[in-house]
Parts: sequence; structure tokens; C-alpha cells
Amino acid sequence: MSKVRVHNLAVSLDGFATGDGQTLEAPFGHAGVRLMEWFFPTRAFQSMNGKDAGSEGVDNAYAAAWGPGIGAEIMGRNKFGPQRGPWPDEEWKGWWGDNPPFHTPVFVMTHHPRPTLEMEGGNTFHFVDASPAEVLAQARAAAGGLDVRIGGGPSTVRQFLAADLIDHMHVALVPIVLGRGVRLWDGLESLESRFTIESVTSPSGVTHLTFTRR
Repeated sequence: MSKVRVHNLAVSLDGFATGDGQTLEAPFGHAGVRLMEWFFPTRAFQSMNGKDAGSEGVDNAYAAAWGPGIGAEIMGRNKFGPQRGPWPDEEWKGWWGDNPPFHTPVFVMTHHPRPTLEMEGGNTFHFVDASPAEVLAQARAAAGGLDVRIGGGPSTVRQFLAADLIDHMHVALVPIVLGRGVRLWDGLESLESRFTIESVTSPSGVTHLTFTRR
């Protein structure tokens, strides 16, 4: 069976994977870009923007593992956009422009479904109100035997961890303290017993943690 994977999930030293006060101008809230500063210089990120440049090394090796073997993505409503509650309109198409970087079917978990959104590059967004297991079943059917990526944000990843549906997870532990925002680890006591955990430090100051289902 295909695997369920998480990649490049950046978490502060005090456990927050996004800041407080998300807006259109600040997708990570008061955290700004601090959680992802290790990621932006990498060749993997630069290639997403059509550039043949960027750093190699440890950070890039983890960043680049994001794409290969993925056939579908699942994300939460607030990774897709900053709107809360019923959609004020259906003009919003995400943060990523006309050709998002996923190039797969994407399943957006929301209590306010809307029609499927087809975009360039093989990106098709489905808006579903269902449990993690139900959404995963839909994503696996669309993935064509490839793996399914849980793209975030932290509340969505936490739901899939709580339901014991994740096989592989990469967390980038970033040496900053945010103080407030959305935490990843709440309610997941003894999570480590389910996984083999490895760590690699980077010159950027980030510690890359990989969780592999035992």
C-alpha cells in the first residue's frame, strides 16, 4: 500500500509550526518567514520557481525529498488560504498563482466545501468535509499507487498523527522561539513509541528529525 508522508514541516523550539494571526499578507502569522528561512536558499526551493540555482547540502537533501513518489496531497483549509468560515466568494485560488507546485490532485479539508478547482500543471483542488481516514481513502484512490503527502498545516498533521495514519514524517526543528501560534505536538503523548526517530544537524542551525513507522 502507498505510504503517507510529511515533509519540510518546520517547528520552533517551543513547538509551534505556524505563528499567530494569519492574514493574506502573512501566511505564517507573526512568525513571518522565520520558520522557513532554512528552506528558501535550497536548490529544491529555487527549482520550484524555475531557477537553476540554490544551495546544496543537508538542507537541500531534505527539502528535495518532498516531491518524488507523491501522487496526491492533503492539506488543511488554512494552508490553502487565510479565510475562515463560509467562503465569501470562490475567487480565491490559493497562495501559489496559476500553476501551484503540487502537480497532483490536492484534497483540502474544510467544513465548507466548494466546487473542484482545476488549475495549470495538473493541479486539481478538491474541497472535502470528511474525517482524516475518509480523505486519505479519496487521496489514495487519486494517487494511482503513489504516496500521499500530508502538506499541513500543523492542525491537519496533528489529526493524521492522532489517527495513526502517518508512515514517514520529516520535521525541521528551527532554533527560534515563537511563544504563540499553532502547536504541533499537543495531545500526542508517547508519539515517539510508534516511530524510529533519527536526527541530522545542519550548518543553518536546523535539526532535521525523521520519524519512520516501526
